Amino acid sequence: MSTILIKNIRAVDAKNDVYTDVFISDGKIAEVGQNIRLGAEEVIDGTDLVLMPSLFDMHVHLRDPGFTHKEDVLTGCSAALAGGVTGILAMPNTKPPCDNPDTLRYIIEKSSNTGVDVYPAGCITKGMSGGSLCEYEALKEAGCICVSDDGRPVENAEMMRKALELSKNHGLLVASHCEDLSIISGGIMNNGEISAKLGVKGMDRASEDYITAREMILAHSVDARIHICHVSTKGSVDMIRFAKAKGVKVTCETAPHYFMLTEALLENRDADYRMNPPLRTSADVEAIIGGIKDGTIDCIITDHAPHTSEEKKDFESAPNGVVGLETSFAAALTALCHTGEISLNKLVEVMCVNPRRILGLEIPAIQPGKTADLIIADLNRIWKVEPEKLHSKSHNTAFKGMTLKGKPIVTISKGIIRYDDRKK
Repeated sequence: MSTILIKNIRAVDAKNDVYTDVFISDGKIAEVGQNIRLGAEEVIDGTDLVLMPSLFDMHVHLRDPGFTHKEDVLTGCSAALAGGVTGILAMPNTKPPCDNPDTLRYIIEKSSNTGVDVYPAGCITKGMSGGSLCEYEALKEAGCICVSDDGRPVENAEMMRKALELSKNHGLLVASHCEDLSIISGGIMNNGEISAKLGVKGMDRASEDYITAREMILAHSVDARIHICHVSTKGSVDMIRFAKAKGVKVTCETAPHYFMLTEALLENRDADYRMNPPLRTSADVEAIIGGIKDGTIDCIITDHAPHTSEEKKDFESAPNGVVGLETSFAAALTALCHTGEISLNKLVEVMCVNPRRILGLEIPAIQPGKTADLIIADLNRIWKVEPEKLHSKSHNTAFKGMTLKGKPIVTISKGIIRYDDRKK
């Protein structure tokens, strides 16, 4: 294992913000302190840079197996490292769906040498069909830590209640895609002023709010944990805040596009701004930011959902989804930290610590004995998002052409430098 000495760097984790040296050896943080004089194979001058725990994205679609023309495990992990991400929860809507130990093991094995810890989510129901529950014990034995039918909801409430009860017995987290398909009924964007102007069918916010409420009621009824995926509405934020205060074991996540962008971007009929749930209104953006600030929203994720340019060509028939692994850190810095909405410590909490805590993984911190999963970031680097330069196979980013402030320039996974943008 290589040794790395990082000198004169600002080290920020969830609790600390100090200037120090950090020595890494054998995949671990070996020493933290001023004026470390140990010899190292690589010495990095950290002046004007920030050291943080690496990101964990608990909502990623790798498209592998079955849709590898959009993305595969290797390209998805490469994109993750470029974004400062060394751990991901991979959603199970692959082909075949990840509802069996063989598919789970395939994903884990394929990712084993990438430098990214990939945890495949198993399906809640077999084939994601909603008909019968998967064999959770077998999934857990194969390495599963979470189940979800993300990409679609579990439509039957009793089926979801049973899933929550069974998952509790097996120590698995249930993550819910909150959408009522009968309310959506073919909608392709937020139901509101812009959808009316464009003459296209909208997705009413009642769809998300209703299933969010349902899942929390069901989870509370069996004293189980529930994780609400990709929160986008003010109503859902308000209900989750209320439920947490009442002791419901609920956690939730949101994505940068929900606290930065609004439905107005769809006026030009560009499908790169279509995702599910959709971009909402400025009032929803404000509510999402408020939820992050007060702890209602636990995690910032990406819902990284690659699609080819050909698939995204037609506005009304294009599949929903945007890529986000390489822009999430910069977007959060730009919209939340550089504006004074949250501190860097809070950013570490929602992008590094909470996802791992929710999934029962090692909690990162910059202290001796911790795994050296770290990023070195230039908080002031100004860069423009150019889709063709992304590491993902697909370039359907909602941040295309935007100028962001801040970027991971080195990603260290288990003590090994896996991404290095210092010379660019």
